[in-house]
Amino acid sequence: MTDNTPPFDQLVFSGGGLRCLWQGGFLDVVRDEIGLDPKRITGVSGGALSACCFIVRRGPQMRDRMCDAFAKNDSNVAWDSFDEDGITPHQRLYRDCVEDVLDIEAQQQIADGPPFHILIGHPPLSGLPKLSGTAATLAYEAELHTVASPHFNWAEKIGLDSTRVDARKAAREGRLVDLVTAAAVIPPVFEPPLWEGRPVIDGGMADQAPMPEPDEGSTLILLTRHYSGLSPVPGRTYLEPSEPCQVDKIDFTDPDKLRETWSCGEADGRSYLETLNQT
Repeated sequence: MTDNTPPFDQLVFSGGGLRCLWQGGFLDVVRDEIGLDPKRITGVSGGALSACCFIVRRGPQMRDRMCDAFAKNDSNVAWDSFDEDGITPHQRLYRDCVEDVLDIEAQQQIADGPPFHILIGHPPLSGLPKLSGTAATLAYEAELHTVASPHFNWAEKIGLDSTRVDARKAAREGRLVDLVTAAAVIPPVFEPPLWEGRPVIDGGMADQAPMPEPDEGSTLILLTRHYSGLSPVPGRTYLEPSEPCQVDKIDFTDPDKLRETWSCGEADGRSYLETLNQT
C-alpha cells in the first residue's frame, strides 16, 4: 500500500519472526537503487534484527548464518536440553546467530549510525512474566485477526506496556545482542529475559510498526504480512510481501524456506523498482 515515493526520511521494520527475512531480500535489491538513507529507524521483534543488518549491510550474512544453524536443527523442541534452553532451542540458536553476525565491528557501526530505536514489550504481571506474557500473546493473536492492522490499541487495557530503547546507546554499552534477542521473545516459546530490571516480551504485541520519535517526514514501513484493515496514512508507504512468506515465524528447522522468503523479498524489490520506473 503506497501513497508516496522515495526518498524516505524514516524506515520502520515490522515484526514477524523469520518472515523478516523478506525485508532483507527486499532491501538488498532496493536500497542503493533508491538511495535509501533514512534519518531515523525503528524496529520491533524480528524487525529489530533486520534493522541492525540493514545498517551494517549484513543481511545476506545473517541469512546464511541462520540457514547453516537451522540445517543442523531437526526439531523445534529441545528434547535433550530442557534445563538449559527451556522447551525449545530457539533462544540459544537465535542468540548464536546474532552474536556471530553482529560482532564488535558491526556494533560500532550501529553505535555511530542514524538514530535507531527498538520497541520491547513488558508483560502485565512482572511477578509472573511467563504466565502473563502467554496471556498477552493470546490476546495479541485475537486482536491481530479482529483489527487486521499493525497498529493496536488494546495493550494498555490488559496492562501490557512497552519501552523504546536507544539501540545506539545499547551498542555503545556492549548490550546490543541482549537487546535484539530480548526484542524477539514470544511466551511461552521463549523465556522472558530482563531489561533494566523489567521482564521483556515481544514489543510487536504493543505495535507491529512503531513509528520513530520524532515522527517527521516520509516513512517507508516494511511489513511481513498482509493487513486487511490497514488504511492509508499521508506520508507513509506500507509495503508487504506479494504472497505469504514460505517460512513460519518460529520454525527453526527449514533453511530452504528461509531462502525462499529472502528470494520473495528480492522479487518484490525488483517489482517495486519497476513500478517506480513507470511513474
